[in-house]
Amino acid sequence: MATSVTTQKKLFTVITTHVNADFDALASMLAAQKLYPGAHVVFPSAPEKNIRNFFINSIGYLLNMTDINSIDLSDVRKLVLVDTNQSGRIGKFADLLEQPDVEIHIYDHHPESTGDIKAHRAVYRSTGATVTILLDLIREQGIDISADEATIMGLGIYEDTGNFTYPSTTTHDFNAAAYLLSKGANLITLSNLISREIRSDEIKLLNDMIRSVQRIHINGAEIALTRITRNNYVNDFAFLVQKMIKIERLDAIFAIALMGAKIYIIARSQIPEVDVGKIVKSLGGGGHTYAAAASIKNRTLVQVENKLVDILYQKVKPKIIASKLMSTPSITTDADVTCRQAAELMTRYNINALLVTEKTDKGNESEKLVGYITRQVIEKALYLKLGDLPVREYMNTESASVGPDAPLSEIQDKIIENKQRILPVVVQDENEQKIIGVVTRTDLLNVLASNTKKTTRDMHPTLNGSVHARTKKIINFMHERLAPEIVRLLKHLGQVADQNQCNCFLVGGFVRDLLLYRPNQDIDIVIEGDGIEFARKYARLAGARIHAYDKFKTAVIIFPDNFKIDIASARVEYYQFPAALPTVEMSSIKLDLYRRDFTINTLIIQLNSDHFGRLIDFYSAQRDIKAKAIRVLHNLSLAEDPTRVFRAIRFEKRFDFEIGKLTDGLIKNAVKINFFKELSGCRIFSELQLILEEENPIPTIIRLNDYHLLEIVHPELKLTNDMMLLLNSLKKVLAWFDLLFLEESYMKWAVYFMALIKRCDQPTVAAICNRLEIAPRMQTIFVRGRFKADRCLWEMERDPLIINSALREHLADLKTELILYMMAASGKQKIKKAISNYFTDLRYVKLTVKGKDIKKMGVPPGPVYQKILKATLNAKLNGKLKTGHDERTFAKNYVTKLNLNLNKSIGNGHA
Repeated sequence: MATSVTTQKKLFTVITTHVNADFDALASMLAAQKLYPGAHVVFPSAPEKNIRNFFINSIGYLLNMTDINSIDLSDVRKLVLVDTNQSGRIGKFADLLEQPDVEIHIYDHHPESTGDIKAHRAVYRSTGATVTILLDLIREQGIDISADEATIMGLGIYEDTGNFTYPSTTTHDFNAAAYLLSKGANLITLSNLISREIRSDEIKLLNDMIRSVQRIHINGAEIALTRITRNNYVNDFAFLVQKMIKIERLDAIFAIALMGAKIYIIARSQIPEVDVGKIVKSLGGGGHTYAAAASIKNRTLVQVENKLVDILYQKVKPKIIASKLMSTPSITTDADVTCRQAAELMTRYNINALLVTEKTDKGNESEKLVGYITRQVIEKALYLKLGDLPVREYMNTESASVGPDAPLSEIQDKIIENKQRILPVVVQDENEQKIIGVVTRTDLLNVLASNTKKTTRDMHPTLNGSVHARTKKIINFMHERLAPEIVRLLKHLGQVADQNQCNCFLVGGFVRDLLLYRPNQDIDIVIEGDGIEFARKYARLAGARIHAYDKFKTAVIIFPDNFKIDIASARVEYYQFPAALPTVEMSSIKLDLYRRDFTINTLIIQLNSDHFGRLIDFYSAQRDIKAKAIRVLHNLSLAEDPTRVFRAIRFEKRFDFEIGKLTDGLIKNAVKINFFKELSGCRIFSELQLILEEENPIPTIIRLNDYHLLEIVHPELKLTNDMMLLLNSLKKVLAWFDLLFLEESYMKWAVYFMALIKRCDQPTVAAICNRLEIAPRMQTIFVRGRFKADRCLWEMERDPLIINSALREHLADLKTELILYMMAASGKQKIKKAISNYFTDLRYVKLTVKGKDIKKMGVPPGPVYQKILKATLNAKLNGKLKTGHDERTFAKNYVTKLNLNLNKSIGNGHA
């Protein structure tokens, strides 16, 4: 009887990934093999050329690799999918998905969505690379990996995170990479494979892609579409797309390629509003928010492109919504104010339209929007002598509004269709509309112009135009540049602001100098809210005291070690007339910055805990710092405050910048119209003093003269050749004096000021001091002291032999500033040398002999003591006495000589 032998089929597990596998797919398959020992690793199709070459040459021995053509699908009982969850991307393995006896496991970092493969086990996590997820599981199970395995897995993380630069990168990716380095991952291998050079044939293809690019703007996002045709599949197509998005600085790109009989789409995004994963999924592909791909059969390029554009219009979220575009706080007026008062409001805030509100019956603080009125209507009313009538008589009552989440398209429709200059942004609160901001027609035009690339780098910001603040995190830079105690102080300020529910910003020159790598310890803080109240609360917590200035809504916090920080409320200033002091009102940080002098001084750093270290740039300050340009924020800036002219020149020379062309014209106009005539002398002097305290004020003085600004101080102040010689001499003298490191301070500005007024006579100097409202103590130095110094210098220069005692007598009663001025003003080297000797030696010479020593010599106390000591000191100054014994001997001989002269005088008297 024959025996029948039955051969049992060997069932096994397959690990696979998506078609056109990249390094993350390869790394994930290797990691999955560690979790599923004995499983077969199978590519669903030929991998990317880079992957194939690397695999063949380097790592084939690490994987239990099986060719797909040798796989009998009926033998597969478990299918492990990594880096994909789309049935259309796994080739013929899709046939296993409907088999009831096949268990499906998925590990993927792409987000879940409808249409995903249904799995028995699915692990989805939001990470930059899928291998990061699998590494977490490997570490949890205590599975060891070799250095070669760590290198391959590292390739997956580095490629899919763009060397940790893509927005999808997470802390899990950093931690996974750190673990791989600890296991011996080879960074040289990683670098060689990921940072490879672009080949000549790839350059040609990249140029074709750039030439064929079409840019479309959807909901404020700029999206690039490019398409190419090739007879065969192009390896590393994704690599070129990534290069293009960086070169062209795109928000997002969709590259469509007809290669052979298939159409391939590679998509990359750098903004969350364009989720390329969701968009490409609608075309049968897959991916995540920032990177995705698809392959499409039986469609033409035109069909695919048209379909893609339709999807884009459906899926792209608004990049610009009303709450991001609006200006806040909204400036409103009551319906019963007069047209003349409304005109004053518009001028004060530099706006062209006003929202009109009126009180409701719900309380004094409750208002409702009833319309808006434009400058054009107001000016017409004033022309017709209707200025005393209320604005409700002429306001536009048909006013559209939007919510804070309204997209750009809705904003555009309502402003254009309603011919509405100003669009209120409102929220509904308990059956009541609350105005939270406004979008102006200028806001909209600037956005639209930006989207069509019609803006230029030379455009100057305006209050309503500078809507889009550029922001970036600079926490690491702050830690690098600032002392630890300063960083701790700034963080504490932000924490206290959080407790008081207000925004807190570091502003002004401190931020500017931080980016310019210049030291600055003057910390200025602006609070969106009541700055004085904040200062009081912070001072109590910090054990500090404050000085408050209610008129300007500012305060100074003084710490126990006398370190100070300035606190201000975010405020807006307006000027009743040119050169007037400003009137101050509470405001938002954006309006607060608009009142500042130059764009480079409008940078701020937010200090609140959630946004600590966020640099905010409303008015293109970073652009002007990079261009080394001094620019005003608006054309009336210098008319409002002419002292800004002096600051512009001071900053230009301090930073080696250049005054912008428009600002240069405005300065010349300010001088021509003479806005300075209304300036108090005190304000001019304050700016002049700051200029003369600069490290090298000479270039600034030259620039002041170029603009005829020295004549603003006094017509007699002119930069002559003699003055230039004196200024340059002063620079050398002060540099020499500073290097002596003497423990005495002097007023640098005063020395330079004396050089400026050298050619002026005494009455003119007195007139200049009075014009500048210089303090009487300083006037004494300039009006009397300087002329005394000039006379002293005249006498010294005519003395053929200046002995030390005479030199000290000349200089002993003069202030340091006057002596330095004399040293610089002298044209004779022997005088400079003599004064130098006085500073370094002669003024420190003292006697050891005292009055008590003279008394022992039998001399009765009296005025003669001073005469003896002076004679002894002069002898010592002139080098005749070296020791204390020499001094006593000289004094004794001098006393004897005095007695002889006295006796001789008496004898002659008797005769």
